[in-house]
Amino acid sequence: MNILLTGGTGSLGQALLPHLIDRYDRVAVLSRDEWKQSLLQRHYGDRIRLFLGDVRDRERVIRALHGMHLVIHAAALKRVDSLEYNPLEAVKTNILGTMNVLDAAIDSGVEKVLVISSDKASSPVTLYGATKLTAERLTIQSNCYSTRTRFSCVRYGNVVNSRGSALHLFREQRSRGEMITLTDPEMTRFWMTLSSASQFVLWAADNMKGGEVFIPKCRSFYVKDMASLHGPVVVTGIRPSEKLHESLISPDESRWARDIGLHYALFPEYNYWGGSEYGERVEAFSLSSDTAEKITKEELKGLVCDEHLFQESSGQL
Repeated sequence: MNILLTGGTGSLGQALLPHLIDRYDRVAVLSRDEWKQSLLQRHYGDRIRLFLGDVRDRERVIRALHGMHLVIHAAALKRVDSLEYNPLEAVKTNILGTMNVLDAAIDSGVEKVLVISSDKASSPVTLYGATKLTAERLTIQSNCYSTRTRFSCVRYGNVVNSRGSALHLFREQRSRGEMITLTDPEMTRFWMTLSSASQFVLWAADNMKGGEVFIPKCRSFYVKDMASLHGPVVVTGIRPSEKLHESLISPDESRWARDIGLHYALFPEYNYWGGSEYGERVEAFSLSSDTAEKITKEELKGLVCDEHLFQESSGQL
């Protein structure tokens, strides 16, 4: 079985690659970062195939998909402030690029497409969140257009210590001897490591039937608890478009949620292709970081001091 990973030079892609190489006959990466591709080539040699290109280029996507059975679509633009300043670029990559992957997968006879989404797609307040919600809807409804290719998504929150994450920022500030900046003392976030995110994606790729948006059951933490572990804290005020709490499932979405054990699955409100639902129906609720089970400060201290956590990110190629 052959797999294409778009955006494979990013944080998630690099975490996934060792597992994909063990699981699949052929692993290909499509990304536009030639420097990181050269590092991957040096590390993995002929165990992976590298396509330099952009998901905005439909012809290049079609070429990369030739002979593939599964696609994990992780390529995206993600910097909230940057995308607000460059809105058309967000649309071209996150929406039109996703459309190219979906259409090319159907035309190429791919069996499964799994698209990586974000908590920002739940009740979006930024352009980035709106593009990810649109990408989700495009993905799920693509099940209407093919009886062979199945489409699903995974949605999860910020990955701890990934590039641009709060933990990464706090460690940098501490290393420079600076005050630790906190935007709001009541802010909460879900906890998910790069390793757990990659395992979640692999599970979804194995178990998807088409039409699901898979969501992990995560604990959350107070950002102030993490910040205070790194040094004296200064409150700077919440930033534009920053959410006080993350939401993985909104109250309205929960009507379409099913409990499937370790995870939830959202099923489409408009199921035009007749796909089946499974799992246990849940009462109306919201999966939000302010009401989720909390990681205690003592637990957080142990997790933050776990060098393996830091090696996940700092040891990237």
